[in-house]
Amino acid sequence: MTKLKEFYTNQKSAYQTEQQREKKKLSLLATLRLTIFVTIWFTIYLFWDTTVLVVVLPLLIVSFLYLVVRFSNVKRHKKYLERLIDINNKELQILNRRFHDFPDGSEFLELGHPYAQDLDLFGRGSFYQYANRTTLQQGREVFSNLLLDGYPKDIAKKQEAIQELVKLPEWRQHFSALAGETQPKISPEVVSDWMKNHKSFMPKWAGVVPPIFALLSILAITLAAMGIVPESLVLFWYFLGVGVVGRYAKNIVGFTTKVSEAQETIQQHQRLISELEEHTLNSELLQELQKKLVVKGEKTSKILKRFSQSMTMLEQQFNLIVSFFGQGLGLYSLFYAYQVESWIAKYGTEVESWFSAIAQFDAYITLGTYAFNHPDHTYPNLVQGETVLKAKEVGHPLVDPEKNVLNDFEIGKGRFCIVTGANMAGKSTFLRAIALQIVMANMGLPVLGKDVKYAPVRLLTSMRSSDSLADETSYFYAELKRLKYIVEELEKDDCFVVLDEILKGTNSVDKAEGSKKFVERLVRNGSTGMVATHDLSLCTLADQLPEVENRYFDAQIVNGELFFDYRFKEGVCQNMNASFLLKNMGIVD
Repeated sequence: MTKLKEFYTNQKSAYQTEQQREKKKLSLLATLRLTIFVTIWFTIYLFWDTTVLVVVLPLLIVSFLYLVVRFSNVKRHKKYLERLIDINNKELQILNRRFHDFPDGSEFLELGHPYAQDLDLFGRGSFYQYANRTTLQQGREVFSNLLLDGYPKDIAKKQEAIQELVKLPEWRQHFSALAGETQPKISPEVVSDWMKNHKSFMPKWAGVVPPIFALLSILAITLAAMGIVPESLVLFWYFLGVGVVGRYAKNIVGFTTKVSEAQETIQQHQRLISELEEHTLNSELLQELQKKLVVKGEKTSKILKRFSQSMTMLEQQFNLIVSFFGQGLGLYSLFYAYQVESWIAKYGTEVESWFSAIAQFDAYITLGTYAFNHPDHTYPNLVQGETVLKAKEVGHPLVDPEKNVLNDFEIGKGRFCIVTGANMAGKSTFLRAIALQIVMANMGLPVLGKDVKYAPVRLLTSMRSSDSLADETSYFYAELKRLKYIVEELEKDDCFVVLDEILKGTNSVDKAEGSKKFVERLVRNGSTGMVATHDLSLCTLADQLPEVENRYFDAQIVNGELFFDYRFKEGVCQNMNASFLLKNMGIVD
């Protein structure tokens, strides 16, 4: 923790120092720019009608334009440094456990998801709020999808990619700071969808006829000037060109507006594309993402450069001179609209994958930052066989490290662990820690634990059912629907099931009997999992089924005070605390 705080503090300090230098540069450049601007007008006033003006004025104008460009570049770099300072400020806040005001990802929570609602993945104080470092909206979507993707796949490749990014803290921040400049008015999804589905309206001859038409216009003007052909022929030729362009003018203007909006979005992502193209990465997954930025051996940055050039020329159709001469004498709009449409026809379907690659990098930078910030975490060793999960010193990453009590845990395939314990003794937190460990492992993240062995598995939970007045659903019925869903999913493949105090919506006798039968069914199906309960009768299943084992969290009353050690122990809890708490809080005598 100390080394991390030192790293981020040093980064912040270095960028603040550089930012101060940039502020001084801006002040100096502004002064010089004003001085030269005033000098230009004095020069015009003092040396009008002299050769001095012809020599000096161009130099002054060139100098002024240089300072304008230089000022703009320094200002842009200063904003880049401000974003880097903000990045390091945020890291220091999170290291101090102050992250509850950051975006919480509530919009990504899917009701009825196999585990998201039970594990505080989204919302205030959630894992998303704690771990998220994405800058782009698409990156946030990718990160949330990684959290929600319950099917374990390519874990080793994900681990390799994250481990590589861990070693590049400065580059991660550099990429995020560049991405912070990307705030397009039109979203990448809208742009890529439009590019992919655009229907060409320009005739094929528009790529050939305009240059020929322009050459014939030059010839007609030359012959008219020489008196060989009448000037009326040039006039006729001009209005013929205007008529041809006019036929497509409405479509071209609408097309230009659409493409201009798309270009603005693409240009804002272009710096990120160039950055990803130039950076050397070695892990398989990151190299695969980089390959999305290559089309038939050509880099995307070069392809986009051609697009920008054609688009710039197309937008010149609104220039007065081009509009007056270029349309009637050269079919200007037709030619460049065709050029842009040809680019879209060739590369429009690729745009989505370019944006996707950028978003994936944005998300994996978040994962790399999380791993960098948690050197005490361990990458699970992926195994096959009887062990599903085995780890020492397991804990929940959202619990304050100074208060976090770590426990060893091991469970084999087809085993079911019944966890009892007093209120507030740590049952639910521990179950969520184990479940979150599976989620993180499936994402390729390191987890809070040591010597971790993990056989990749899907996760299913039932810990927080809720009623719904709108759907006329009672709490009990909502829970039954959830348990039915779990049973149906277990028919498809093996899953790790985590349950917390099931069948709470019925009487204690009915609950005890129903809970036993449900756990028995899970065991018969060969399921692996855990269930927390206050119902000690459920623990008798360990005497009947060899696959069931009992574990508990204890509570002790010491000198009239309730004491928890939060230790995961073998056996059945014998000490409950509800009566003590009722008396201690003055609720009952």
